[in-house]
Amino acid sequence: MANDASTVFDLVILGGGSGGYAAALRGAQLGLDVALIEKNKLGGTCLHNGCIPTKALLHAGEIADQAREAGQFGVLTTFQGIDINAVHKYKDDVISGLYKGLQGLVASRKVTYIEGEGRLSSPTSVDVGGQRVQGRHVLLATGSVPKSLPGLDIDGDRIISSDHALTLDRVPKSAIILGGGVIGVEFASAWKSFGTDVTVIEGLKHLVPVEDENSSKLLERAFRKRGIKFNLGTFFEKAEYTQDGVRVSLADGKTFEAEVLLVAIGRGPVSAGLGYEEQGVATDRGYVLVDEYMRTNVPTVSAVGDLVPTLQLAHVGFAEGILVAERLAGLKTVPIDYDGVPRVTYCHPEVASVGITEAKAKEIYGADKVVALKYNLAGNGKSKILKTAGEIKLVQVKDGAVVGVHMVGDRMGEQVGEAQLIYNWEALPAEVAQLIHAHPTQNEALGEAHLALAGKPLHSHD
Repeated sequence: MANDASTVFDLVILGGGSGGYAAALRGAQLGLDVALIEKNKLGGTCLHNGCIPTKALLHAGEIADQAREAGQFGVLTTFQGIDINAVHKYKDDVISGLYKGLQGLVASRKVTYIEGEGRLSSPTSVDVGGQRVQGRHVLLATGSVPKSLPGLDIDGDRIISSDHALTLDRVPKSAIILGGGVIGVEFASAWKSFGTDVTVIEGLKHLVPVEDENSSKLLERAFRKRGIKFNLGTFFEKAEYTQDGVRVSLADGKTFEAEVLLVAIGRGPVSAGLGYEEQGVATDRGYVLVDEYMRTNVPTVSAVGDLVPTLQLAHVGFAEGILVAERLAGLKTVPIDYDGVPRVTYCHPEVASVGITEAKAKEIYGADKVVALKYNLAGNGKSKILKTAGEIKLVQVKDGAVVGVHMVGDRMGEQVGEAQLIYNWEALPAEVAQLIHAHPTQNEALGEAHLALAGKPLHSHD
């Protein structure tokens, strides 16, 4: 059916990652006739080369740390090392189970799935495998790939991307990680847990630089304690091979040597050579430009996910894909508030946030209109039991709503759901303070922080 030029789908989707398959599933659910085209594997970067495999490696690292440190809990264990092949099997089993489930879900929704490399051939068609797939509307969702720098060639051996790092057949003795954002600090955390000597190079003045500065400083303190080295505020200049590794030089003349160099400076959009510009779709530096409803400048073409210049997060892709499907099905849609999207970096300790930073709040509302409060996890019983350190920081417009929640500590990613509700429902501190949080939980720390911000602290000083 898909290869029959007389068939016209309601929606043709180019790319089967988070944004693409979410649009396909929701569109089919709403009665649209959907074709989904993917050249690699359904699930895209998140399932196969991103969110899922990296978190599996991080969990394996967490287990290794627990084995080393079990004695402090009175449990006698012996840590014998990392079996990297077994780690990869565990990781791959997680991926394959989710992949099989996703394939079944797409089939059950009667989505026409087409394997092959597609190319936009007109504002209403995609060419794939020598055939033309026609649609009343086309959704571009071709995702992203790891970026590099001019003159820095990723060879897959000594100089690697995150894709290579996920399948590396050994635990490197030492590693330099170029980039202190989400990808960089997550691999730094996992590799340190596996026993690698890690150094992170970040050109900006803090790790996870898009987070609130307080969160960055807390993570830096924790990384120092773990023995993860980092160099901040100086940019990369060049990399060269040594006899058995790589040497990295910075703009200030400093040099670092290690067995491998992981280039983790972010991900760039996959758009070149896919016919977008030829069909008049506006782009900027490879990103497809869209409005708040994910519409491009071509009326029959939309775009979502890492291909557009919004937050590069799988759950953002889900939301954008659902928005497009619902809009095309005639439902009333509301633009996404990207500040209201939860953000989690799954290193040890975790960094989680929703809303805006204190600096951004002061820029918007004025310094005299912003109140910030920090609640230390040292006052939280469950965090003491887990032996994790960190803080919850609240940013409030004076006499108004909480506009930012910033958390550092183990398992803080599991607390960001309530933080998301607090921000998106424009909750006042006194309203959150009325809610009763279970004791002892880490979630209780959010309640305690709002009690303090409402002027009635319980397990914290005035």
